[in-house]
Amino acid sequence: MPEASATPPELRTESYDYRLPPELIATEPAEPRDSSRLLVVDRRSGKIEHARFREILTFLPEGCAVVHNDTKVIKARLFGRKKSGGKAELLINRPLDAARYSVLIRGKVKPGTELLFDERLTAEVLSLEPDGSRTVRFFAEGEPLTFEALLPHLERLGHVPLPPYMQRADRAEDATRYQPVFAQKEGAVAAPTASLHFTDALFAKLKRRHDTCAVTLHVGAGTFKPVESDLITDHPMHSEYYEIPEGTRRCLESGREILAVGTTVTRTVEHFVRTGRPFGECDLFLHPHNPPIRVDHLLTNFHLPKSTLIMLVASFLGLEQTMKVYNIAIQERYRFYSYGDAMLIL
Repeated sequence: MPEASATPPELRTESYDYRLPPELIATEPAEPRDSSRLLVVDRRSGKIEHARFREILTFLPEGCAVVHNDTKVIKARLFGRKKSGGKAELLINRPLDAARYSVLIRGKVKPGTELLFDERLTAEVLSLEPDGSRTVRFFAEGEPLTFEALLPHLERLGHVPLPPYMQRADRAEDATRYQPVFAQKEGAVAAPTASLHFTDALFAKLKRRHDTCAVTLHVGAGTFKPVESDLITDHPMHSEYYEIPEGTRRCLESGREILAVGTTVTRTVEHFVRTGRPFGECDLFLHPHNPPIRVDHLLTNFHLPKSTLIMLVASFLGLEQTMKVYNIAIQERYRFYSYGDAMLIL
């Protein structure tokens, strides 16, 4: 590994650290959705403006297409018990195939352990993976469950998988609020948070002024995984399943300006233009040494320090400007993370 002094600052994980007053972590959403604040950054002029999200259409470049993520968050957190006794908490990460799932389980749970969630739903732990996740199979009355068959059980027993930094249990209203108004395709275990600011009315107004199209990327638990290596390029990037429909592909291939609603859309679009594959696994890591080549503008929230998401923001703004904007947001008392305020990069 190169000596730290010879390594550019934008490749050092420590460069993306910042101190956030705990009271700026948003544990409750803004109501209504579009009353959240919006920090607008013009990359060409360096100008920074402060607005409300409901004003976003006044800032969007004329003629740009808007790409959003239509994934839908599932109730991926389950509470149960081991057959041998003791409580068990399980978070579904993603399906692996027709009958196996990658999950996170709190505590020590060995392969072969049976988990009971109620008289109908059970799970068998098949293996412990190198990254600490487990592979399991779910059963209902003894029959293995496909993802489609599992969904009604999650709706019945599961909980909204709020991020751990909210430090609270989910409530009934989170089932709606931790979900974009245009969510359609079930599969995410974390919300594409830049989308949470749109109301039905504001999104309808956006569609009247701009062409809009959707991609699907099912956000996994890996989105919260911190970068632990000293060099960001040593970080093993997580992968997530994506699909890009034909209409969206035509838009992306048209050459027109693109606004990505969120980091998930940005990664999906950029993966597609690099590979040409309209579906599959996206494990693209964008950072200042691997900047976007297709997305022109980004709408995003304020992200955790030392995360791949703040590094993605730096792929648009550069390290110095990114940390400057974050410091301004802290000084101006913006609300951070999933239920927090938004930033528009033009």
